[in-house]
Amino acid sequence: MSSIPHDKEFYELADAHIALCNTHMGKVKPAKVSAAMLFAASRFNAFVIFAASENKAQMLLEKEAAIAYFMQEYETNLRENIDEHLNRYEQQAQP
Repeated sequence: MSSIPHDKEFYELADAHIALCNTHMGKVKPAKVSAAMLFAASRFNAFVIFAASENKAQMLLEKEAAIAYFMQEYETNLRENIDEHLNRYEQQAQP
């Protein structure tokens, strides 16, 4: 697997998922919306791995590398997004 460029289409796709999650805010606790989004992402990514595999043997062979890839991508993106929110505190403190 390789990194996907974060272009306009990428952000539009991400924003569509976030917009869907936002429709549940106020009706469902944010933690549950987040947990559902994580579950959906893992379920879809498991399908992506399955669809890219020619057979069970190949999927088993590439399973751990695929998991490592998705875990690394998630950690990188989560850290970047948390840092963006942390910067908001600094921006609010400036006159």
